[in-house]
Amino acid sequence: MIARLSATDPDDHMPPPKEVRQLTDREKELLKRWVEQGAEYQDHWAYIPPVRPAVPGKAGAQSSVPGAPSDPPGTENRALSTSPIDAFVTARLQTLGLKPAPAADPVTLARRLYLDLTGLPPSPQEVEAFVKDAAPDALEKLADKLLATEQCAERMAMWWLDQVRYADSAGYHSDNPIPVWPYRDYVIRAFHANKRFDRFTIEQVAGDLLPDATQETRVASAYNRLILSTEEGGAQPKQYEAKYLTDRVKSIGTTWLAQTFMCSECHDHKFDPVTARDFYSLGAFFADVEEAAVGSRGKGTLLANEAELAKLKELDDKLAPLKTRDDKDAEKVAAKKARDEYENSLKHCLTTIASPNLRTVRILPRGDWQNESGEVVLPATPKFLPGYIESTKEQRRNRLDLAQWLVAKENPLTARVAMNRLWKLFYGAGLVKTLDDIGTQSEPPAHQALLDWLACEFMESGWDIRHMARLMVTSQPYRQSSTVTPEALARDPQNRELARSGRWRLDAEFVRDNALTIAGLLVQRTGGPSVNPYQPAGYWENLNFPVREWQNSKDDNQWRRGLYTWWQRSFVHPAMLAFDAPTREECAPDRTRSNIPQQALVLLNDTQFVEAARAFAARILKEGGADDTGRLKWAWRMATLREPANEEVVTLATLLGKHRANFHIDKKAAEAAVKTGYSKPPDGVEATELAAWTSVARVVLNLHETITRP
Repeated sequence: MIARLSATDPDDHMPPPKEVRQLTDREKELLKRWVEQGAEYQDHWAYIPPVRPAVPGKAGAQSSVPGAPSDPPGTENRALSTSPIDAFVTARLQTLGLKPAPAADPVTLARRLYLDLTGLPPSPQEVEAFVKDAAPDALEKLADKLLATEQCAERMAMWWLDQVRYADSAGYHSDNPIPVWPYRDYVIRAFHANKRFDRFTIEQVAGDLLPDATQETRVASAYNRLILSTEEGGAQPKQYEAKYLTDRVKSIGTTWLAQTFMCSECHDHKFDPVTARDFYSLGAFFADVEEAAVGSRGKGTLLANEAELAKLKELDDKLAPLKTRDDKDAEKVAAKKARDEYENSLKHCLTTIASPNLRTVRILPRGDWQNESGEVVLPATPKFLPGYIESTKEQRRNRLDLAQWLVAKENPLTARVAMNRLWKLFYGAGLVKTLDDIGTQSEPPAHQALLDWLACEFMESGWDIRHMARLMVTSQPYRQSSTVTPEALARDPQNRELARSGRWRLDAEFVRDNALTIAGLLVQRTGGPSVNPYQPAGYWENLNFPVREWQNSKDDNQWRRGLYTWWQRSFVHPAMLAFDAPTREECAPDRTRSNIPQQALVLLNDTQFVEAARAFAARILKEGGADDTGRLKWAWRMATLREPANEEVVTLATLLGKHRANFHIDKKAAEAAVKTGYSKPPDGVEATELAAWTSVARVVLNLHETITRP
């Protein structure tokens, strides 16, 4: 190896001269020293089960990271290190000579906590209550309160639904509806009850196989049915069997293990120790899932309570004596129609049903579904990971075995992956930035000891998500200001060392939720079928087999949280797509955050935001005071929770005056402006005045500050 690194002949030199990524002289020297010292090889850090590292600053503390200092000189006094998270981050900052940012002001901290934990902004009254709470544990109390709310459960559900690629449609070809919304509600209930993450995992992967299986765990098993499927008449069943296997392996590999298993569909992985045998053996766990390779997914399993079942039995009893009659008999037709209509009105959900007729799974050479020369494989976990389980002729492993292995303590990945992604919710980026990959090609963790500590704490706490979230949002790094000095920005532009808090644009659903909340329109009702907020006519014009047209919800479902919006994989709601909502055709553990002109156009012109601005304008006129200046300041405080600067008030006042004059001249335009959406304008307010204030509200809702987590 050393000879190849030092070779002068370009044919022998490694890496090849044409490669962009070349080793530096320092890296070459490091490799030479490693060889001289015995070339002891250690597995990739993520494939070794985490061991709880000692917390820096404690006597005898030793880091679990090879080569890292245990207690650097000058770091003995850590008055700010009140939790293990604080200690790890502080030790790292002091080693690098970086200073932490000062604490954020209470208003900013309150807004940050509400947005992070619920996806909704606090009211001024809620912020005031926090500011006035002088108790040293004020933040802890507020965190506990928010973590126990249904709004927090909805926020966490959105995080999870991205990972498991939840959607209301099948994906391929006609992208027809599938009945899975009860699974979404199961996820919300699980987070609200703070269900153990290991149990949460087991119920989703194998809820139908549990000895104590219930309707709840069977609904959880709908996870296995969230694949992309097809109804296309000319589709080849064997091809789609292979596609479904691939989809499920990718989902398990991404959601729980953060591994790029898809690279092994055609051959052994080029970088990670994943073989094609690992890939297909993992897929073999799902050979029992009962489903048609091509065709409708069906209406799913009936989810009825005792009263509904009794009513259904009553209708069946009325129909039973009529079954011998002719199918055209009027009484029989009416009875059957009543029975079917009632059953169809009840909840149904796709669930996993284990078939005794197992599909044969074989290794597909080069991923070719038509090539059946590959070896037949039985269910087994990836051989390179600890706790390996495999099937034998005497004992075939099933999905329950797989689920239990995923959350076994010896599995080195699941806890790390979950904590890395949870960290991103509150700090803007994972400790390993590549949330979908912690394999050998991933970015090394910025704080490996901290990640290992979090993973161990997570498992030893009983897989308690709420406990871990609380630790993260009550830490000193979380409380820091997001204001950055030029020096800190130059030294750590991406804030990988956590010397400050982060600022980022809200996720797509929360941008809308935020506007509806400020406007006073948000309907906070938990659960239920997916809803249809305003969507441009014709957006579905290319959605065929059958041709469909989006029907806007006409009742108060129009103003539900974005979490409940109908998720059409091939045509994601355009307003959410503009703000980087994923299609959920694949697992999406890490949403991108773009900054594009279309986002401003959505906020200014989309029906739901124009209506929100008009409703906000009505609130400004009613609640904001008697004069323009007072109302402008009130509007700014409602949206940003801070007092506006004088120049900001002047700018808004100029805008108000201009639009007030324009609408007085063009009263028809004013009347049209206040009629946007299904909610009714308030009585007793002139259209010209409401329209002018709507223009102001549109600008305020469009502010970068309004849609940014501080």
